[in-house]
Amino acid sequence: MSQHHPAQQAGRMIVIASGKGGVGKTWFSISLAQALARQGRRVLLADADLGLANIDVQLGIQPANDLSAVLAGRMTINQAATHLPNLGFDVLVGRSGSGALASLGPAALDAFLGALTAARQHWQDVVVDLGAGLDVAQRRMAAAADILMVIATEEPTSLTDAYAVLKLHGLDQGHGSPKIAVNMADDRVSGQRTYEALRHAVGTFLKRDIPLAGIIRRDAKVRDAIRHQTTLLTRHPSSLAATDIEAIAQSL
Repeated sequence: MSQHHPAQQAGRMIVIASGKGGVGKTWFSISLAQALARQGRRVLLADADLGLANIDVQLGIQPANDLSAVLAGRMTINQAATHLPNLGFDVLVGRSGSGALASLGPAALDAFLGALTAARQHWQDVVVDLGAGLDVAQRRMAAAADILMVIATEEPTSLTDAYAVLKLHGLDQGHGSPKIAVNMADDRVSGQRTYEALRHAVGTFLKRDIPLAGIIRRDAKVRDAIRHQTTLLTRHPSSLAATDIEAIAQSL
């Protein structure tokens, strides 16, 4: 069970989205959660990758409770979350391979969104790792975000899907502020170029100007950390990508 925090002014829900898989979204979510926790903030990392959850795999943990207990109404998020003292944040893991999670009905989805919103009373930052795709569940969660962090890479399919996420966020009248993070950039110049390409498309066709949250440089130490089921900030705290994640957390 997570550490108990007294109720206070509501925190913020930071939803990490991409539209497609393979852009490092889950790794980014874990790293951002730890970076925010290192700033002294109370952080919950929630795995909402419904049906293909893998935060527990990347962290090498097997908590007793998971998202299914919350969706079934057996536990609140506060009860089901697990505190990770070595990382400094709480985590609500999903259940890998659960088709039931991937096909939430409207009532269950409403209840889950309500629970995530309520969790902001206990944590200053609720970081939500959103599943890939553009279905109703993903759109609803993106629209509920206080900050929608859209992850993109230089790959054309990634840019197309990131654009789609931002387009739907506008159509759904999401109340939060979207930001773009460019991952796996060869260097800062190429990362800026990727951002400008996406920014231009969004500005031209959607009439929106989405700010850059930051650029994460390509770093072989990321793969090493994932392979060892530990976090980058723990295993390689001074690496390029770790430095870039810390900068994004500071900017938030």
